[in-house]
Amino acid sequence: MDFQTIQVMPWEYVLSSQALSGYQENHVRWSQSPESHTFSVDLPGFRKEEIKVEIEDSIYLIIRTEATRLSPPDQPVKSFKRKFRLPESIDMIGISAGYEDGVLTVIVPKRITTRRFIEPSDVPESLQLLARAA
Repeated sequence: MDFQTIQVMPWEYVLSSQALSGYQENHVRWSQSPESHTFSVDLPGFRKEEIKVEIEDSIYLIIRTEATRLSPPDQPVKSFKRKFRLPESIDMIGISAGYEDGVLTVIVPKRITTRRFIEPSDVPESLQLLARAA
């Protein structure tokens, strides 16, 4: 008997609807670059007006669908909801989303932090620190 080996990345299985509901069409992919986090969600069959992207308590990104029209009685209403905890160092104002060809893409930019490195040669030999008592 021949078995076919399929390699599935653990996070893709966990983030897919197949793991929870048996559907194979709502995969969520996450990637990050030095500038941003990107969430891509396959949402075929939904209209742009039915997709909601929300931020809850400045901590969570929620992607969900909300039916705006009645489905025929013989077809079940499809729904989708995922909640992701956001890292602390993101730019809340710069979050953007787009929906094209059944794929929702949410871009969460990282907050730019500048680091200043002090060269040892720039530090005087003796430092005097002053602090006030509270």
